[in-house]
Amino acid sequence: MNKSLLKDALALTLITLVAGCLLGFVQMITEKPIAQQEEKTKQEAYRQVFPDAKSFVAVENANPQKDAKKALKADGLDKNNEIVEILAVSSEPATSSANPNVIGYVMTITNHEAYDGELTFTMGITSEGEVTGIAFTSISETAGLGMKAQEDDFRNQFQNKKVDAFAYTKSGASADNEIDALSGATITTNAVTNGVNAGISYYRYVMGGGSNE
Repeated sequence: MNKSLLKDALALTLITLVAGCLLGFVQMITEKPIAQQEEKTKQEAYRQVFPDAKSFVAVENANPQKDAKKALKADGLDKNNEIVEILAVSSEPATSSANPNVIGYVMTITNHEAYDGELTFTMGITSEGEVTGIAFTSISETAGLGMKAQEDDFRNQFQNKKVDAFAYTKSGASADNEIDALSGATITTNAVTNGVNAGISYYRYVMGGGSNE
């Protein structure tokens, strides 16, 4: 009986080792293509919100993973929003945000209030504080409801607007800072609106020199 148990244990161990090696191999060969696809998706989103850009470069001394919570706290946007990345937009080929031709910024923002848990989008904003638009890189809301956030009719409401913060309404937008809520998808509308407001808040922090403190 003991020999049988030992044989079974060795067989199970061998199977586990082989399975682990296979999983590791699969991860190794798929990791790079996945990363490349994610980068391609991001670059396409950058171009969508800032089509006039010639280059996207790192913002000197900015560290959104570290300082975004601090930047957003004053506006009450720190608990459910994450600034994943910020890049400077240049009208010329550039390698540094110290380039004098910086015309704005693009940010990758994740909001954790979405109906499905979270959504991620890229947002563009000019050096003067005008939002140029948003483009989703990850969203899994309800089909026919929250997924309509990807449609131009909703996204374009944020385009070419310079406001301190956006607010959504169910009774028809009547001001530049108002967004018509998606019918039957108030949670998604709230998530996107708060995410954009977080981007505006972080933009003010960076432009105010907060990233260099």
